[in-house]
Amino acid sequence: MSYDTVRERITAAAARVGRLSGEVSLVVVTKGRSPETVMTVYERGQRDFGENRAQELTAKAAALPGDIRWHFVGALQTNKVRLVRPVVTLLHSLDRATLAAAWVKGPGLPPPVLIQVNLAQEWQKSGVTPDHVSELVETAIGLGIPVWGLMAIPPVPETAEASRPHFARLKAIAARLGEGHPGLTQISMGMTDDFEVAIEEGATIIRVGRAIFEETD
Repeated sequence: MSYDTVRERITAAAARVGRLSGEVSLVVVTKGRSPETVMTVYERGQRDFGENRAQELTAKAAALPGDIRWHFVGALQTNKVRLVRPVVTLLHSLDRATLAAAWVKGPGLPPPVLIQVNLAQEWQKSGVTPDHVSELVETAIGLGIPVWGLMAIPPVPETAEASRPHFARLKAIAARLGEGHPGLTQISMGMTDDFEVAIEEGATIIRVGRAIFEETD
């Protein structure tokens, strides 16, 4: 696959359910990729990139153009907030009150966040349980953190269709929360193996890396 092919598939998936491709933001995940490799996608016009390691994020942000919008998409330790907070446009993985408390510390307003939901309550994954999403949203908002929506990583699917019930559930949770918090409009879900299904189920942000970079490996 390639960057252009992924873009084409985004457009096609959105069209299948009556959406416009512009309703879906692509975050290109750069884990393990060199700045030179990232630049090949930047030069195609891409500006939203994601990292899941704090040190790798800060190193790449320093080496790459300043108009990149960085997203942090991995689990974040509270002692790494000081590295991530000054760099990112959006944190996708707020998953606990202690992280929210750390996120507000520092100069200026805290960058916006998504609440990570552990839909299948997998022990090896970060994320608040579905029953406690509302509580964490209220905590974060109470601290002055802009909460833009939700993020989830479903169990690794055997097929893309296997992710559909999880995506539908996240969308339903987001819709319920949105009734009391109109600012919760973003749903970050879908990666290389299932991003088209995620778009069909209402994703506003997808996170894709392998499908884009495999041609350059």
